[in-house]
Amino acid sequence: MSSDNMSTFVVTTEEQGTRLDVLLRSKFPELSRSHLQKIIASGLVAVNGKASKANYKAQSEDRISITFSEAKPVEIVAENIPLDILYEDTDIIVVNKPRGMVVHPATGNYQGTLVNALLDHCQDLSGINGEIRPGIVHRLDKDTSGVIVAAKNDHAHLSLAEQIKNRTASRKYIAIVHGNIAEEQGIINAPLGRHPSDRKKMAVTFSNSKEAITRFRVCERFVNFTLVECKLQTGRTHQIRVHMQYIGHPVVGDPKYGPEKKRFAIAGQALHSAELSLKHPTTGQDMLFTAPLPQDMADILKQLQISRREEK
Repeated sequence: MSSDNMSTFVVTTEEQGTRLDVLLRSKFPELSRSHLQKIIASGLVAVNGKASKANYKAQSEDRISITFSEAKPVEIVAENIPLDILYEDTDIIVVNKPRGMVVHPATGNYQGTLVNALLDHCQDLSGINGEIRPGIVHRLDKDTSGVIVAAKNDHAHLSLAEQIKNRTASRKYIAIVHGNIAEEQGIINAPLGRHPSDRKKMAVTFSNSKEAITRFRVCERFVNFTLVECKLQTGRTHQIRVHMQYIGHPVVGDPKYGPEKKRFAIAGQALHSAELSLKHPTTGQDMLFTAPLPQDMADILKQLQISRREEK
């Protein structure tokens, strides 16, 4: 028996002894176990008419009902937010994203994003990623500044996505990291997946992970810091930040992967998307876009250069 927002089933003999959240996961494979646990914690799962807990061991003939609250439609509105546009035509728009701006709306954060700004500026954006992420082909973390491209139509979107997938589009980042990197350059080849104990973080792990490769080159050395150029060979979540922490040189100011003690006045990690190269989706022309170092990172470099001179 079921209604528009409720599903009910009876536990079989074979299912007896199974945890409630595990049992529900087998019945609703499209939902994650963590999401189901939230539904249970909200009191929306009843066993024989009474709300139950995730660790309840199901018994044969138990009647279990789960109520799904209807999803509220989300309207992503256009907002008149200034954009630093590096290039624009009928196919693509390239922007220098400021630190602190979220790329696309997500739960609890539907305003002030790059998408909100693009919707106000552009009459058309590709719809491949749906209403929440129109035009977005790749992303930058909220507190990473620099070059990002968005697609204005589906043809451009598919072309750019293919270039990123095949690694023919190239992305270079500039970062200020803790410590003095001994090598002039190197390759970090370490798979990334969800952190085992903190699901909001990523970590180098060989369990449920994906290949992740970052190339780095030292640009300038300071007493206890290094300016590096990083080139992504893959594009995993928080890749540069986790890889630099993994080799013992976390990004300055990183709230997730850096040291707790802050030395510089920067709102987030000192990481900047400095360069993006790609082929134009329609003409096939090689294109290179660059964004200058933001003022907060430039100020840190100036402080480090002064300190280095004083040390001599």
